Amino acid sequence: MEHLAAIASDPTAWAALATLIVMEVVLGIDNLIFISILSNKLPEHQRVKARQIGITLALVLRLVLLSTVAFIVQLTQPIFTVFDHAFSWRDLILIAGGLFLVWKATKEIHHSVDPTPDEGVFDTSRAVVTFGSAITQILLLDLVFSIDSIITAVGMTDNLAIMFIAVITAVAVMLIAATPLSNFIAANPTVVMLALGFLLLIGTTLIAEGFGAHVPKGYVYAAMAFSAGVETLNILARRARLRKEASKSDAAG
Repeated sequence: MEHLAAIASDPTAWAALATLIVMEVVLGIDNLIFISILSNKLPEHQRVKARQIGITLALVLRLVLLSTVAFIVQLTQPIFTVFDHAFSWRDLILIAGGLFLVWKATKEIHHSVDPTPDEGVFDTSRAVVTFGSAITQILLLDLVFSIDSIITAVGMTDNLAIMFIAVITAVAVMLIAATPLSNFIAANPTVVMLALGFLLLIGTTLIAEGFGAHVPKGYVYAAMAFSAGVETLNILARRARLRKEASKSDAAG
């Protein structure tokens, strides 16, 4: 309670909290896009449950990691060096998570554009995943995004109460936005491909970060926002065209 009272009476703490909430919400978008795409591949009666479990796991992981901040900070310490570049556990986790995202997005794009996929080790012909498989994949990416989220929070403030409030608020926003975003993606097939492109971009960024090449997040999210804006105009134009065609049909009838 003393920490909360100190935050309430300190304008600097309010500014730090607002900044961190915005940052955590933005970082949560990556997580939410993946959860939305994966949950939409489940049978309809399991989708909401999968999203709720996935986002709840994201909250639990973030809170657990926040309670071990000292350990999380140690993840940025170098553990070995290759070609004069030092790698930490965080780097390895980001690289693994990025590779998983690139693999998953590429696999889904292949499934979307190949009308006759071949059976095999990398079979993509199954449009529906199992509930357990979906939760496992969501949990793996939750872990990657949670570590990135907490390290970002630690870099912005040393006030643990502010971190907890920001993380809980960001996950609450994810929970509220999950179903509308998933429904929008499901109702607009072209948005699925755009979202998969976002996952490719996010995965590549994570790999680059893991190898020490810092990619300003502002550029990444600006590109995503521009693409989303263009696709929004396409959707509006398509709906206008459909309305026009429908009115012509009514007039002819």
